[in-house]
Amino acid sequence: MCGIVGYIGQNQATDILLYGLEKLEYRGYDSAGIALMNDENIHLFKVKGRIEALRERINHRIHATTGIGHTRWATHGAPSGVNAHPHQSPSGRYTLVHNGVIENYQALKRDYLIETVSDTDTEIVVQLVEKLNDTYADTVKAFREAMRLLKGSYAIAMIDSEDPDTLYVAKNKSPLLIGLGDGFNVVASDAMATLQETDQYVEIADGEIVLVQRDRIDIQTLDGTPVQRAPYTAEIDLSDIEKGTYSHFMLKEIDEQPIVMRNIMNAYQNDHDELSLDPAIRSAMTACDRIYIIACGTSYHAGLVGKSLLEKLAHIPVEVHVASEFSYNMPLLSEKPLFIFISQSGETADSRAVLVKVKEMGHHALTITNVPGSTLSREADHTLHLHAGPEIAVASTKAYTAQIAVLAILAVDTANEKGIELDFNPMQELAIVANAMEVLTDQKPTFERLVNAYLPTSRNAFFIGRSADYYVSLEAALKLKEISYIQAEGFAGGELKHGTIALIEDGTPVIALATQKDVNGAIRGNVQEVAARGANTMVISMKGLDEADDAFVLPEVHELLTPLVSVVPMQLIAYYAALYRGCDVDKPRNLAKSVTVE
Repeated sequence: MCGIVGYIGQNQATDILLYGLEKLEYRGYDSAGIALMNDENIHLFKVKGRIEALRERINHRIHATTGIGHTRWATHGAPSGVNAHPHQSPSGRYTLVHNGVIENYQALKRDYLIETVSDTDTEIVVQLVEKLNDTYADTVKAFREAMRLLKGSYAIAMIDSEDPDTLYVAKNKSPLLIGLGDGFNVVASDAMATLQETDQYVEIADGEIVLVQRDRIDIQTLDGTPVQRAPYTAEIDLSDIEKGTYSHFMLKEIDEQPIVMRNIMNAYQNDHDELSLDPAIRSAMTACDRIYIIACGTSYHAGLVGKSLLEKLAHIPVEVHVASEFSYNMPLLSEKPLFIFISQSGETADSRAVLVKVKEMGHHALTITNVPGSTLSREADHTLHLHAGPEIAVASTKAYTAQIAVLAILAVDTANEKGIELDFNPMQELAIVANAMEVLTDQKPTFERLVNAYLPTSRNAFFIGRSADYYVSLEAALKLKEISYIQAEGFAGGELKHGTIALIEDGTPVIALATQKDVNGAIRGNVQEVAARGANTMVISMKGLDEADDAFVLPEVHELLTPLVSVVPMQLIAYYAALYRGCDVDKPRNLAKSVTVE
């Protein structure tokens, strides 16, 4: 969610911090700020709104070689300049930025008699450091003890006006990295923020603090034990995080889906065109008696498709759960469960809470993520990488289809390992899917016209489908409402008459998917039901199941993989609906890309 950038070195920090914050805009934010330190003076700039407003506010004549920056997504306190980070201690000595949620901030405020200017939990932390320093007269000890007292999630970067040669950094649950340079070091919640400076990064584990200086870093546990950890190379191409000729990242990422399919095919087969997965993953899959898929939002919708693939191909019972519910309301588990966590970022706080719990119970976990070095990837027993490349737009597109493709490969690989004979070659079928995606992305004007015909001024819309089409309807509705702000819902076609059909009025847009042979007649009947009550119906069907008055016909692919192609028109419809309304396509209001708070 929120973004952190820090720099200590020889160069002017202002532009480095602002550039880094701009690269973190995709995560979602409502305010921003930076603190610059020179000659033991700290210069603070904070605004409600976008980075452009912050850039205009800053006095660029200030020369500073140390600083911290932040983009905030409000949790405690409304978006405002006062609540924006960085926050300072009463004396102005300590200045701090923070991602996460401090669960015991009210108790700390009471116990340490703290009075705040802002409404945030973050201000409690910086004031706590100052009060503890009154006792210890040592910033390191005060910082360490403050971190020990905090409960919840945090990624923190702090500067001390009396120690201009050190950034104080700490982490628990929220992502944070140290970037290593020649004569400088950086801090970032996402490597993309500082890739222009370095590609060498050191991970920080939960419960560690780091003293970051220009030419060294000192990692230690909260009890002061030194930690040695080798850096890794961030394998991200800077061109992957630029829009190029596209007006929006979302459109670029929709177009990248055929390439992603081919990347996945190359990654998960050997030189003999055979599936090539980690043997340990195969063992875990064949040893379990039930799979529990844990995910949120778009990843949850991909999990629903994955359930169908795993049950039909690998013959393993699967349950799909919303992570935020599972964490507090765990069902009765089977004897040999395997947990699969699906997350684009690998940092989703709700999913991590479940992972921590199931690992404490001794169960095996597999993470499917786009970020191999992420928290969920590190803490699970196994990882399958999506190979989708950075996804910048808040509305997920290529990560969703990548998740389904990887789940299909996992299902087939497990079936092969169990000796189940299949008439289904995943690589051949995914190649057909990639070609079909290219056909669809080449027809953007058609989908723009459909939006103008069906969704020009609508305040609501319904998506219906049966079987796999129902799962895609859920994802289609999510895409539309999150970027165009149209109230959209996805329903199983047969459920309409159990209540929802009461909402159908003259002109209500109802978009139906018809890609499943067994239920084609049934969903056609549901379309007639809503049309009879005045709905403006649009049917998107699969070739071979199409009828004369269908709005659009999809290229034919294997029935198990239809969600990979039927979702593409839905993504484009959402895109053009948002564009038509003048919405911020890549950064929709109130939303964040990486949800790192529960």
